[in-house]
Amino acid sequence: MPATTRPPPIGEILAAADQVVLGKSRQTRLALCCLLARGHLLIEDLPGVGKTTLAHTLARLLGFRFARVQFTSDMLPADILGVSILDRERSNFRFLPGPIFTQVLLADEINRATPKTQSALLEAMEEGQVTTEGETRPLPEPFFVIATQNPSSQIGTFPLPESQLDRFLLRIELGYPDHHAERSLLESGGRREQLPALTARLAAGDFAALQLQAAAVHASPALLDYLQQLVEASRNDPRLLHGLSPRAALSLLAAARAWAFTDGRGMVLPEDVQAVLPAVARHRLRLVSGSHPAAEDITALMRSVPLV
Repeated sequence: MPATTRPPPIGEILAAADQVVLGKSRQTRLALCCLLARGHLLIEDLPGVGKTTLAHTLARLLGFRFARVQFTSDMLPADILGVSILDRERSNFRFLPGPIFTQVLLADEINRATPKTQSALLEAMEEGQVTTEGETRPLPEPFFVIATQNPSSQIGTFPLPESQLDRFLLRIELGYPDHHAERSLLESGGRREQLPALTARLAAGDFAALQLQAAAVHASPALLDYLQQLVEASRNDPRLLHGLSPRAALSLLAAARAWAFTDGRGMVLPEDVQAVLPAVARHRLRLVSGSHPAAEDITALMRSVPLV
């Protein structure tokens, strides 16, 4: 569908993001779809390809409070969640909230932290709250985690457990820029200096309305049949250790609705499911060899299910 059919704020946000994150329109749109579908985003790639810039760009364009945490091997859960300190004047303990009490948390290089620290995010990502020292505290609304991680082959990384990976609605890769985009970066000296000049394209509360509209995009019975057949095919694929779970199926539907919505349509098409399936499925599946499936494996899965 032509870009002119997109809801005006969506088109404006994506166009502004494309001026900062060059040559990555598809990945930027997937990231926005993830937030529209009320999910958390994992960006895995080599250092220096724009992961942090993409996260910061979206937060500024959507008008969300933003915090960045650089994960390291010596980080403790309290460094993220917060800690209570003694208030001598009042003779009691006062809680100092950690950086997690924001709307968009950039968990930078999350797999450089130990599993204990990684797990500190689980409750926050699943329930939108944090329990520390026996007290449960709600997080701001909305609350999103955009995590970046380096390839597990790099030294000093701790692979995310399956339970943590499943909390991320989408996982994307940015990759190297194409020749034209990299030339523009070289000529301009980079794009990160443009971040302070970015202004919010939405008023307070507008994004929640967009989320409701995305969730209301119609999925016909025939579309649900197709989606179920894809999920069942993953469960019967002999190359895979296990298939997609019911939660993954719900994630796939939510992401497909958001993709259709960003294209200005009120109905999900099979092409929308296919567009988001790699980002929804690859981090949730493992081959018999133990590795995550490659892009061609997901393509083969899609080809195994005919369009009705």
